[in-house]
Amino acid sequence: MRSPVPPRVLAAELGTMPAGERVVLRGHVHRRRELSTVTFVVLRDRSGLAQIVVRPDEMAAGDIPPEETPVEVSGTAIENPQAPGGVEVVGAEIIALSDPARTPPVELWRPSLSTGLPTLLDHAPVTWRHLAQRAKWQLTAASLRGFRETLDRAGFVEVHTPKIVETVAESGADVFEVDYFGRPAFLAQSPQFYKQQLVGVFERVYEVGPVFRAEPHDTVRHLAEYVSLDVELGFIDDHRDVLAVLREVLSGMVEAVAEHAEEALGRLGVRLPVIPADIPVIHFRDALARVGAPADEPDLAPEHERELGRWARAELGSDVLAVEGYPMRKRPFYTHPQPDDPRWSNSFDLLFRGMELVTGGQRLHRHGDYVAAIEARGEAADAYASYLPTFSAGMPPHGGFAIGLERWVGRLIEATNIREATLFPRDLHRLAP
Repeated sequence: MRSPVPPRVLAAELGTMPAGERVVLRGHVHRRRELSTVTFVVLRDRSGLAQIVVRPDEMAAGDIPPEETPVEVSGTAIENPQAPGGVEVVGAEIIALSDPARTPPVELWRPSLSTGLPTLLDHAPVTWRHLAQRAKWQLTAASLRGFRETLDRAGFVEVHTPKIVETVAESGADVFEVDYFGRPAFLAQSPQFYKQQLVGVFERVYEVGPVFRAEPHDTVRHLAEYVSLDVELGFIDDHRDVLAVLREVLSGMVEAVAEHAEEALGRLGVRLPVIPADIPVIHFRDALARVGAPADEPDLAPEHERELGRWARAELGSDVLAVEGYPMRKRPFYTHPQPDDPRWSNSFDLLFRGMELVTGGQRLHRHGDYVAAIEARGEAADAYASYLPTFSAGMPPHGGFAIGLERWVGRLIEATNIREATLFPRDLHRLAP
């Protein structure tokens, strides 16, 4: 009768095993070091690294599968302060679980990667195995956890909206057109129209999903497809209520990263951001004056954002800064104007370490205001026939925001290129892998 096989033990659990315990591990061969009297094999699984000691009378070095081959290791756990976690496995039998792996494009066992970004992206399914690369996504996953948990506690409902739509959400932005059974349609630029309509159902909604921008940007901060963290809430007074929710969300994301991705933070040397109890706010016109830009500028340039970020950190002790009151002519038609001066909007951009991370604000909520805003821009209200009727059915004052997930993580790790924080980037040049 076959002896029962012990349950799989993760590398991180080895330190809790009693000395002399028989264990079974499964993972990839991370590193092989062949010495004259012994071969050290480092196994990597989802939890970390484990060291296996193989002697020539147990297994010939040439029979040990090459690096990156998935294997099963059976052996005895013993204490060794020099091994990862203070425990190593001896008397081991190593069985390959696949064909021998080819030599990877980079040396994944090295503590850091000096490979250029194009190589990392070209071979992303393999290079993401590197521990430092994996750590980036561990920060991402923890951030998403904090985003969802914060909003769930605040009474929000997670929704999922269509990504194939019949009309664009933001006039002036390029879109990807698709053939929808012989009819023209578009990949969604955002869930904006749907999340607003769902405020009339649930009052508070959020979504985590992809959005698509066909703008031909070839910069370190833009992608053609990215993950948007969208939030919309009803019964607000103005955009400051939206900003208050954003503050709680960012704080929750930071707390979740600290709690659930501590090892990843240390591996990458990440400095967690300071999110103050009240996010500092500066009006757009004052922001222009502070950076020495002309008063008629319609937007902040990247160098202006960087300068404002340095000022917020040095003078206000904050890694975030909200710039409110952007000119109405630069905001989408659904944006609510500033009541005392309709040249400005009840909207904001949030800068995170000197880069725009979030756009948010108060929306129009009366049907007549929508029709007037659309016609003032030279468009026909009929083009929004599936959107406008919602507002004649009664919609509360509402607003929301959207966080670019890759930008958040990119600024968190202070990457020079957003693609460093993107699993499989889509941009002007890249459609694979």
